[in-house]
Amino acid sequence: MTIHFIGAGPGAPDLITLRGRDLIASSPVCLYAGSLVPQALLAHCPPGAKIINTAPLSLDEIIAELAAAHALGQDVARLHSGDLSVWSAMGEQLRRLRALNIPYDVTPGVPSFAAAAAALATELTLPGLTQSVVLTRTSGRATAMPEKESLHAFAATGATLAIHLSVHVLEKVVADLTPHYGPDCPVAVVWRASWPDERIVRATLATLQTAIGAEMERTALILVGPALAAEGFEESRLYAGDYDRRFRPVGTEPRFPDAK
Repeated sequence: MTIHFIGAGPGAPDLITLRGRDLIASSPVCLYAGSLVPQALLAHCPPGAKIINTAPLSLDEIIAELAAAHALGQDVARLHSGDLSVWSAMGEQLRRLRALNIPYDVTPGVPSFAAAAAALATELTLPGLTQSVVLTRTSGRATAMPEKESLHAFAATGATLAIHLSVHVLEKVVADLTPHYGPDCPVAVVWRASWPDERIVRATLATLQTAIGAEMERTALILVGPALAAEGFEESRLYAGDYDRRFRPVGTEPRFPDAK
């Protein structure tokens, strides 16, 4: 018996791994975050499965359901939106399960920032421009940000920022970022990436608040950085004709002469 923690992806029901889909189909119990996980994914549950929406449950109640399934020898598909490695509240559940000696495993999912970048048809790391993506957020009621993890600090790096759960404090976000990126820095806000009602707003830091107005909800993702609108970036050396690679030896004395 195993509790299978599964990243259910950003919203589109087909943006889930084959492993995740198959684990759902083989588990007689499914706990899902009903406020964020699409109902269509529940169609993968086997006939007669016990399906529980965890949105109204406390952590104690969730663990009680997992422990009850464990006592019956039943596998559980535990669905969380996006990917489980960030802001999933998985860590506290795993700690409880370890204390109860209940086995679990983790299957990754498509994170919301990746779905947003795909919707924008944008590579977030461009040669000669930026090679880092920072996933961050602002303080909220549920979780405060550590003092050193401020937007000021991250913006100073010049990296592409993927700012989650922060559109409700947009004025502060713009004020914190503008001194580092400048008012003309491109910005995109993606709401419900990959869902049928996905919406995208492209702007600059100077025009963002006017462009959005009051239309975006809390779950919108803010992407900031020059990579969002760059055309004059360098080409990667990876595919350059004179770049000596293991799979494409170049020159009279290649680094990998025996490569095929």
